[in-house]
Amino acid sequence: MKIAVVGCGFVFDIYMRTFRAHPELELVGVFDLKAERMAAVSGHYGLRAYDSYEQLLGDPEVEAVVNLTTIGSHFEVSRRALDAGKHVYSEKPLTTSVDESRQLFELAAARGVRLYGAPCNIFSDSVRTIFQAVEQGAIGKPLLVYAELDDNPIHLMGFDKVVSPTGAPWPLREEILEGCTYEHLGYHLVWICGLLGPAVSVTAFSSELIEDKMAGLPARVGTPDFSVANLQFANGAVARITCSVVAPRDHRMRVIGRAGEISTDSYRQYRAPVFLERFSAGSLNARKFQSLRARPSLGRRFGIGGRRLRLARNWKSGAVERNLLVRPSLKERIVGALRRREVYAQDKFAGIAEMAREIRDGQAQYLSPDFLMHINELTLLVQGAGPDGVATKPATTFTPLGPIPGTHGGGAPYGGAPKPLERLIRHQG
Repeated sequence: MKIAVVGCGFVFDIYMRTFRAHPELELVGVFDLKAERMAAVSGHYGLRAYDSYEQLLGDPEVEAVVNLTTIGSHFEVSRRALDAGKHVYSEKPLTTSVDESRQLFELAAARGVRLYGAPCNIFSDSVRTIFQAVEQGAIGKPLLVYAELDDNPIHLMGFDKVVSPTGAPWPLREEILEGCTYEHLGYHLVWICGLLGPAVSVTAFSSELIEDKMAGLPARVGTPDFSVANLQFANGAVARITCSVVAPRDHRMRVIGRAGEISTDSYRQYRAPVFLERFSAGSLNARKFQSLRARPSLGRRFGIGGRRLRLARNWKSGAVERNLLVRPSLKERIVGALRRREVYAQDKFAGIAEMAREIRDGQAQYLSPDFLMHINELTLLVQGAGPDGVATKPATTFTPLGPIPGTHGGGAPYGGAPKPLERLIRHQG
């Protein structure tokens, strides 16, 4: 599929980290309102720079537009592309209102094209492994999800000094003005709703806790830097999602069922280790011992946290396993290897690759329009909850997605007797 990208900011270079893993995609050109950014990107990657958005949309070679513009521009940029008969893949959130998102999907249907949306971490191997284990009954009926997205105190991280390989500054101002809920909540909503189905009620709270996050902005900007949402799902399960740029980094994902728990510690590391604990009296009682809680390697001998599962794989697993940077310096190679191993390894092109595959093969959208609208609405409800909170029922819903297509491997036996040390303390009071 031949694609063009609109928006050449910091996130563009994050996308390009894995572009070479996707030979089925041809990036024919880019456009940005900031000429210097477009020139830097086109020069670094050897891409065509369009003179205008109209010229990009008028190029018959372009089959799909990737919308990496600012949140406030998402609707108009996507609308124009759809109206021109182009498929669209948009960064999150799709728009700033459910009505605008509905208009876009109606326009796409009328023009015979498709609208897709980020985030795409639902296609990661870690999430696939969680889905596979739950689908095969490893933890019994799923009852409860805890998802954390604390992303470090934004005012202490020095993001104003961070630039991308092509010189784009980290979008600190936009991150603060939009708020962490807009920017981050979707990363957890996409896999939780994909696993559990539609939410039928939302209880949420959001607040702005930190003053003076950035020089040149008011002390308080009016958007939340903390939010918490409790979701009830149609299948009876519940979830609690917490977002902040106040607390130190914590990205844990936990699914608790009647018989056990499956967990991983990062949505950003697409091959993050996944652990399965089949509950036993021994492992549950072991948590009472502070020495075992304080020493995870010792605690696992008593069943706390369970055992590491063999990860499932997919056709794009290799995208995050090796250096795929375009024209990297020696420093970038070293830093990139360390980042992939220790910090995060995302393939932001995975969603675009899935879009291209589905369109090529004439398959229905796995992340359906109704699903994407539901994610959009939930994000907006939590973002707007405010310090007084909100308890409401979403107006949108969707047909449950089912298994993630293209998953293979994994599937380790999920049973097994408790470890010997678990038996020693199963009767502790």
